[in-house]
Amino acid sequence: MMRIDVHDLETYKSYVAADAAAIEKYQGWFLVRGGQHEAVHGTARSRNVLVAFKDYATALACYHSPEYQQALSFRTKAAVAEVIAIHGA
Repeated sequence: MMRIDVHDLETYKSYVAADAAAIEKYQGWFLVRGGQHEAVHGTARSRNVLVAFKDYATALACYHSPEYQQALSFRTKAAVAEVIAIHGA
């Protein structure tokens, strides 16, 4: 899960393209990518993204992959974010 505030939309577009390629390689799929939301408690970021993978190990492998790390170089220039890997029940 990612919570994101984008401050450079043009650079963020490069992240989105590279991010999608890494996620596709690891057979992930987007459950949420932006969209309307409301912080009913606490502080929200302007954008939320939720990606699913077949298992926890694959999610971590995707994040640590060279492909995603290249994408991450764009995101760190364009946005502030928290990223959380969660093992589902």
